[in-house]
Amino acid sequence: MPVSRNALKKWDKVRAYALGLPEATEEHPWGESVAKVNTKVFVFLGANDGSHPFGVTLKLTDETAHAHALACPGAEPAGYGLGRSGWVRVPLEPVGAPSAEVLCDWVEESYRTIAPKRLAALLDDGRAGRGDATPA
Repeated sequence: MPVSRNALKKWDKVRAYALGLPEATEEHPWGESVAKVNTKVFVFLGANDGSHPFGVTLKLTDETAHAHALACPGAEPAGYGLGRSGWVRVPLEPVGAPSAEVLCDWVEESYRTIAPKRLAALLDDGRAGRGDATPA
């Protein structure tokens, strides 16, 4: 099933935002893209080749953000037991899927949860670049 143009555009913005966070890197374990900080994954970006349903998986510990994410069409706690730790898989394609802006907010929350405090603090200090993308 081909990926919709809108979903791909959102994915590109989310990926660029995630990789623009302080010391974020991209790796491709298991044939999918992940963004890491300090060797730890803070967002699973999945594969954009149509081999799997198109979405992102993030760690959301804020109760409001977690509930909002789970209320999105097709969203579910992440597999492999990660859901018990606050990880949520959010599809990008369904009608009613979150905007790139909301997804980038969630990426930042996930980053803050996973990143060392000194890196997360850079976001508050305004010294760090916040991605190449402007959320839309």
